[in-house]
Amino acid sequence: MPEPDLPAAPASRYSLALLTELIALGVTDVVVAPGSRSQAIALAAAELERAELVRLHVRIDERGAGFLALGLALESGRPAVVVTTSGGAVANLHPAIVEAHHSGVPLIALTADRPAELRGIRSNQTTVQPGIFAGAVRFERDVEAPVGADDETDAAAKLAKRAYDAALGVDDRGEPIVHPGPGPVHVNLQLREPLSSAIGVDRAAVAARRARLADLGPAHVPVGSRDDGGALIAHGPRTLVVAGTGAGAEAEAFARAGGWPLAAEVTSGAHFGPNLVVAYRELLREEGFGDEVERVVVFGHPTLSREVPALVQRSGVEAIVVAPSGIEWYNPGRRVRRFERSVRVEPHEQTRDERAWTGRWVHASRALVAQGDPEPEAVRSGVDETGHVADFEAQRAFLKAQLARVREPVSRRLLVESIWSATWPHDRLVFGASRLIRDADRSVPGRNIRVLANRGLAGIDGTVATALGIAIASQRAPDAKPGVTRAIIGDLTLLHDVGSLLLGAGEDRPRIQLVVGNDGGGTIFDALEVRDTAPDDAFDRVQYTPQSVDLSQLAAAYGWTYRRAATRGELEEALGTAVTGPTLLEVPLAR
Repeated sequence: MPEPDLPAAPASRYSLALLTELIALGVTDVVVAPGSRSQAIALAAAELERAELVRLHVRIDERGAGFLALGLALESGRPAVVVTTSGGAVANLHPAIVEAHHSGVPLIALTADRPAELRGIRSNQTTVQPGIFAGAVRFERDVEAPVGADDETDAAAKLAKRAYDAALGVDDRGEPIVHPGPGPVHVNLQLREPLSSAIGVDRAAVAARRARLADLGPAHVPVGSRDDGGALIAHGPRTLVVAGTGAGAEAEAFARAGGWPLAAEVTSGAHFGPNLVVAYRELLREEGFGDEVERVVVFGHPTLSREVPALVQRSGVEAIVVAPSGIEWYNPGRRVRRFERSVRVEPHEQTRDERAWTGRWVHASRALVAQGDPEPEAVRSGVDETGHVADFEAQRAFLKAQLARVREPVSRRLLVESIWSATWPHDRLVFGASRLIRDADRSVPGRNIRVLANRGLAGIDGTVATALGIAIASQRAPDAKPGVTRAIIGDLTLLHDVGSLLLGAGEDRPRIQLVVGNDGGGTIFDALEVRDTAPDDAFDRVQYTPQSVDLSQLAAAYGWTYRRAATRGELEEALGTAVTGPTLLEVPLAR
């Protein structure tokens, strides 16, 4: 590729060549956390943004930077790059790296390091960075410090291609790598002083390189794809289809094609369709439902119930697990005997018994969900067909009932159902790891909307940063519609990642609404068996971890718009108000 005038510093020259090739391959976002040793990479990214070749995002905290990159990649499907300096900065990426590893999200970590001669001598900000993410990356390279040799820019381009391919789950020959499917990679750059110098970007050269790569056609094929459309699944056994996180719409299509009931978690991407069974937990415990399942076909990674893994492990139940890629197979109790990368339903005309099997699940689920949220008793308005008050007593009762409804305190179920109904297909909905995601999974009806969450490890790490990445990527996409990203999180999830609220000068301020269900601590632990035996004071201190942070002042300190909704009426008003930038909506909840 033709190059501009080469910068004097080998560190800058190499960094520019590496990032330029990554951008030509398809990278659209680079996240930088500031540092001295990484200055050549960071300044190269800034120049590439100035040339309108990439979007640059700057964060002061490496953990938040890593999760921001993860959110950008999760939404876009493209590898996002995160840049850090040496030492502890690299270790701070580890939570995002392992989440990307277990979730199959493409992520490229470019970490600056001391050159070989400064290692092992107690040099400042130096630790053992090669292998720091061992077992969690698809590819790793410890790059010797560039010295300015003529062939180094070509070597940087080849390394960029290798890293980009590995993040998407293939090697440079288009073959699957050790861990099939997308995931994180680590490129550790030894950089020697001078650490940076002036650089120039040849925008035309990058555009020409992009065009040449585009002419070559798609370089990557889905891992595990089959020419025959997948393994054949025959009819016969009474089958339940389960969809966990990452299952996608394929799980719903499979259940519909087979005529089988579908237990789809709220973050599965399959929580819709005529066969959806929302109350699957309850029914799996019911005689005549769970005990009659003969076969379960599992898509994705179920994480929101104990009933599903119990079913998979039950004697007499055939379990088939389907995953197009991934580092591990879902295999509770190591009882699964059949694993497939893709499946299809054997052509078959359903019998009356088969239709009745699915119908019983669907109708029973609808009845259970309705039972859990009874409709308010209808009250006559007292107004006749002409619009005049015909019954003053009935009108007073009607107005009293309406006022009580508006003043009703917000429950968890009311909160998740209200947000669910306020979400449109062009919006994004993000769930944190709290009680609220389980409340939604138990009650919200089927809708084909985009729902995302960090369920690879199901932790609260970096949820705010991930949601910001999703919001930025979804709202800056070429075909983006004016949507909103809403993140439903608990108070501890917010406080754990509070630093990610900081959006510095020049940074994106997307249309995002953080809806914080604030019950003053970790009430999710109240459901643990230990709650019945541990002393109250000890349990509260080490599990519930009570907090009384003033979220309004917190929002003000970080420059976020703040609202509070304690009643149904206030919640409806808050969700009906246009979100034009970063907004924090606090919803007090009872323990």
